[in-house]
Amino acid sequence: MNNSSENLGFHAGEAKGQAKEKTSNISEKATNAAQSAKESCQETGAQMQAKAQGAMEAVKDSMSSSK
Repeated sequence: MNNSSENLGFHAGEAKGQAKEKTSNISEKATNAAQSAKESCQETGAQMQAKAQGAMEAVKDSMSSSK
């Protein structure tokens, strides 16, 4: 193999490694975004559940005090 072919092979391998690294970084960012969205949804769900429970307690209190 002459120098020119070896150079091309090296650069092709280098480009492949860089593309793989970029893909890995994008994948990691997507995973982090998905995890953040999941946590946000869980937090919102917990807040809604607490509000619903508070509303139920308020209704129970108003029903028992009106008797």
